[in-house]
Amino acid sequence: MLGLQIAGVDIIRSNRGPLVLEVNSSPGLEGIETATGKDIAGMMISAIERQLGWQKELPTDELVSETEFSILTE
Repeated sequence: MLGLQIAGVDIIRSNRGPLVLEVNSSPGLEGIETATGKDIAGMMISAIERQLGWQKELPTDELVSETEFSILTE
């Protein structure tokens, strides 16, 4: 309907059933992360990376230099 891949939806309970208050294209995650104890933002980023086929790179301090690689492979 709105064409959003990620959205925040504010819903309340009512005697008529759940009611949608608003849909946010840029959701705030602090409340749900606090309530669930989960890193929702990190999970969203990981899902996007998987969808795009991106692989995480190691931090540069963990990479082996060309000189160190040559010594290791000799």
